[in-house]
Amino acid sequence: MPSLNVSFTDDELEGVRAAAAAEGKSLKQYLHDLGVREMQRKQFVAGATRWADRLRDEFDQAFPDEVPPTQRDNGAAAA
Repeated sequence: MPSLNVSFTDDELEGVRAAAAAEGKSLKQYLHDLGVREMQRKQFVAGATRWADRLRDEFDQAFPDEVPPTQRDNGAAAA
């Protein structure tokens, strides 16, 4: 099975070890799961974005008075 060597500063490694211990996992298992979760998160976000893009026109027609927060006068503060 392929493996990977990853370099950390002493402080970074201490933090990663603490995070692994908090989840009750070995450092190896924690780092493996972290990478897999990030890959799955990106796939989920991409799928959700495609889904929202497909429905955007239908939503805009159903709710013509709704203005996306980024297009409001006060921008992100409206969100």
